[in-house]
Amino acid sequence: MHTLNDDAYVAAHPENLPFWQAAEEGRLLGKACTDCGKVHWYPRVICPFCRSANTHWVPLSGRGTVHACSTLRRASPPYTVAYVQLDEGPTLLTNLVDMAEADMRIGAPVQVVFRRTEDGRTAPKFTSAQNHV
Repeated sequence: MHTLNDDAYVAAHPENLPFWQAAEEGRLLGKACTDCGKVHWYPRVICPFCRSANTHWVPLSGRGTVHACSTLRRASPPYTVAYVQLDEGPTLLTNLVDMAEADMRIGAPVQVVFRRTEDGRTAPKFTSAQNHV
């Protein structure tokens, strides 16, 4: 099991440490490019749009819309994977949690929540925005 303080994990992925630290605090971070102004996901050093190395961490709202989703019913327990497009533009591959099945639909407004993973890190998942009114 890896934890945020696992030296091997940090040594292997130091460029993403701010993301995981923020997730532990219940905050969602992404990367934005200073040159083209676009926010991108997955956070990386080089902008995938213009190839600039002038990227920086930015807080993300955690609000978005379900772009696509599918429930894996044969898994134990079943779970739902989704592409969520954030209000800031990027699309994340994630999980939908704590939602009624009827609310898991394309176009549904969602909000980030954070859950502990099996490997010990806290990761962003999404739930109905109705749960956060």
